[in-house]
Amino acid sequence: QVQLVESGGGSVQAGGSLTLSCAASRRIFNINRMGWSRQAPGKQRELVATITSDDSTNYADSVKGRFTISRDNAKSTVYLQMNSLKAEDTAVYYCRIGARDGTVYWGKGTLVTVSS
Repeated sequence: QVQLVESGGGSVQAGGSLTLSCAASRRIFNINRMGWSRQAPGKQRELVATITSDDSTNYADSVKGRFTISRDNAKSTVYLQMNSLKAEDTAVYYCRIGARDGTVYWGKGTLVTVSS
């Protein structure tokens, strides 16, 4: 069973930066799309950013210009560079990797806390 493990979360002051990483326990073949979602306390999970196999990216309006998603397919790893962090970015961040056969893998989440 493939597991996704996120890392890089933590506490930072507003305006600071963090880089999240998500690595699979073994290589995932035929990856279609990778992404990050987040869930703030008392709120629904929301999609933050996605990247496809041809490097097409998409971002939530709230993070455009501040967050950058990237990937390393060979390592089945996805990254999220987060700059100019705001208090409202505080959430548990989850990574997701979808394969072309329809299989979807989720990480267990990493907490990001931004203090103002």
